[in-house]
Amino acid sequence: MINKIIELFLTPIAWLWRRHERAHLCPGGVMTTKVFFDTEFTGLHQTTTLISIAMVADDGREFYGATFDYEAGQVDQWIKENVLDHLDIETVTIEELANNVGEWLSQFDQVEMWSDCLAYDWVLFCDLFGGAMRIPSNVYYIPFDLATLFKICGVDPDVSREEFAGVEGKKHNALHDARVIRVCYKKLTK
Repeated sequence: MINKIIELFLTPIAWLWRRHERAHLCPGGVMTTKVFFDTEFTGLHQTTTLISIAMVADDGREFYGATFDYEAGQVDQWIKENVLDHLDIETVTIEELANNVGEWLSQFDQVEMWSDCLAYDWVLFCDLFGGAMRIPSNVYYIPFDLATLFKICGVDPDVSREEFAGVEGKKHNALHDARVIRVCYKKLTK
């Protein structure tokens, strides 16, 4: 009898814990979803422009989009060979991409954005919406950084993300990279 009582008590707790692992349950019942994202862009400089963005939610839902509105004059041979030649998605205007990103994010109550070495990623994400003050209201205004999490966990932040995650694929493809970020986060926080 006591085993049945314990089982009845622990089953809902186990269910809530599994749900908590996918997303945080905040006071008031609002779900906070971690979204792991990556961008590809026209170079490591102040005037860089977005080429593609991908997002993977902690529950596995994905978004991948690209634009043809990037500054073509900024594209060097490396970006052509390592980014543009591997785009495997139809491109749209930057306005359409911003609308698509906003629409995809609207399915979540609250969002924490996670990226890797996110200085460029976060600025380009915010620029999609016209700046940081205009990002969707359900997106937390402070982004989180995988490289810092590596350091805090005692892992060299310069480690190969693919090797750490045990994942192979098209590096410098935003969707592949966002998936790798998600796997690294899960491995670091398990």
